[in-house]
Amino acid sequence: MIGISQLAKSFGGRTLFEGVSLQLNPGSRYGLVGANGSGKTTFLKIVAGDEQASDGQVNIPAQSRMGVLRQDLSLDDDQIIMDLAMMGDAEVWKLTQDRARMLEANEADGLADLELSLKNAGGYTLEARAGSILTGLGIPAASHRMPLSSLSGGFKLRVLLAQVLLGGPDILLLDEPTNHLDILSIRWLEKFLAGYRGTALVISHDQRFLDNVVSHVLDVDYGTITSYTGNYRRFADEKKAIRERKETEVARAEKIIAEKRAFVDRFGAKATKAKQAQSRLKQIEKIEVEELADTSRREPLFRFTQERPSGKEVLELEKITKAYGEKHVLRGVTLTIRRGEKVAIIGSNGLGKSTLLKIAVGELDADAGKVKFGIETRVGYFAQDHHDLLPDMKTSPLDYVWDARPSEATSAIRGQLGRMLFSGDDVTKPIGKLSGGEAARLIFARIIVQKPNVLVLDEPTNHLDMEAIDALITGLKAFEGTVIFVSHDRHFVSELATRIVEITPEGVRDMPGTYAEYLQQLGDDHLDADKVVLKAKAEKSGDKANGGSVAPKGLSWEEQKKRKNRLASLPKKRDKVVADLEAAELRKKAIQELYAEPTFYTNTKNTEIERIDKEAKEVSARIDTLTAEWETIESELAQMQLAEG
Repeated sequence: MIGISQLAKSFGGRTLFEGVSLQLNPGSRYGLVGANGSGKTTFLKIVAGDEQASDGQVNIPAQSRMGVLRQDLSLDDDQIIMDLAMMGDAEVWKLTQDRARMLEANEADGLADLELSLKNAGGYTLEARAGSILTGLGIPAASHRMPLSSLSGGFKLRVLLAQVLLGGPDILLLDEPTNHLDILSIRWLEKFLAGYRGTALVISHDQRFLDNVVSHVLDVDYGTITSYTGNYRRFADEKKAIRERKETEVARAEKIIAEKRAFVDRFGAKATKAKQAQSRLKQIEKIEVEELADTSRREPLFRFTQERPSGKEVLELEKITKAYGEKHVLRGVTLTIRRGEKVAIIGSNGLGKSTLLKIAVGELDADAGKVKFGIETRVGYFAQDHHDLLPDMKTSPLDYVWDARPSEATSAIRGQLGRMLFSGDDVTKPIGKLSGGEAARLIFARIIVQKPNVLVLDEPTNHLDMEAIDALITGLKAFEGTVIFVSHDRHFVSELATRIVEITPEGVRDMPGTYAEYLQQLGDDHLDADKVVLKAKAEKSGDKANGGSVAPKGLSWEEQKKRKNRLASLPKKRDKVVADLEAAELRKKAIQELYAEPTFYTNTKNTEIERIDKEAKEVSARIDTLTAEWETIESELAQMQLAEG
């Protein structure tokens, strides 16, 4: 258990949070959310003991083991991957090292006791446990005995995560653990955390991950940290409802005060009304109006417009092949992207998703194959390592964006920067001082003023907070051009994609439709690595070894699209029923909370109680009806999918 009492943190004259009192319990998983710069990482560092609080205290039992995934730690490139992972269980690792030293020195004295201690501590399963975690995080067994330098930066962070998880900590602190994880590895981590019995505190901007993992949400906002019970979706609904209720209460109080003040101003000087005016003044003094703190959350505005539309055929990739040394990442990939599509490129890390985008935009040469953009295409590119797109670190945001559109007036460029949350001195400070989220928004500002009709985006959400991600989704949905993107964020993919292209070891699986429809067509949730491997093996005989498109049942792209359109109505109907069901359940909860208020039955009129009782019965009946309707739709949908084979 972690006890937090009256915690506060300030930097100079700025207070991140204060008056924070929380109790974090074993068996609970807490998602720490908030805007970029609100203090999430600072709070985690204080709990980890890496940073001092300005006030208050954090109490952690002395014997508790703590595992911390930090974003700013580095590992030794010369060390073996397996050894680095095994170091996570510090006690057992030390015993294994002591044993190895004694055996090398032929020291028999005390060896038997050491062997017993090693056995009791689970030392003989250490390598197997480490291997299981590494494999779950997407690092293949063939790499486990290789030096860390053989891995890319994203995979190195996975080794660090494996090290943290292996230690069996009582308290787990994870700062953006899903960064650089592919969809399968994220699913593995979700399952791991679901079975974790200690206290977990996780910072993440991945809404789907938080919905699947956390039991509570800690919201860093309004200058404090507030705890909510439930996953991210429930938190968002509850926070919005609470804020709206408070704003309504404030507005009502201010209206009453204004009405009484108007009476005093009008009749206060009249002797016949003086007593009544004084009475109203006293009433005004008794009315308390809560002062609502300003939220730290800010939402940028992504407004993508085209200079002119492109031709119908936007991009043709013909038999694209690429290898790095002996490692082949792409084999004969052939795709045609059409105007207006929002194409998600998904798949496990290391299979060439980012490489394919780089080849498409000319940042990298293919070993074989052709890239052809269509008539009137104008491309805006966002790189995964987006700092590669930034110029001299001394350049200002204003000059960087203006350089892309020198014919625009200064006011227009400043206006665009303002929509990306750059204001005042922010537009002239050096780019080198920007945070990851600020740098990402700046690159989008430059892309927007270029007015492209094709957007090629490689992991665009990695450094954005949730408000910015949702704003980006809104902007891209409204964009009339073409979007081709790589993302591991399932919320982002689910909201945006109209076509899914999955890069697999056996080839390319190309299907029109949303991500939800894609998962339905696959026949499983596609996030279980074992199922995917089995399914891939079952389909292998029908796949093209050169990486060409894998079309289920031999149907053409157009035929698949027609089939998807026929199946589209049921999922949409189901989603509406589920939304109505959730709304009804929220109303039922609100009514139950009314009943639980101590003064409800004494202060509420009988007519109002009768009305609420009637509504409660109607809501309960509606929940039963919607639940039955939902089950019917799911059953019908499953039968249709089975018929499709």
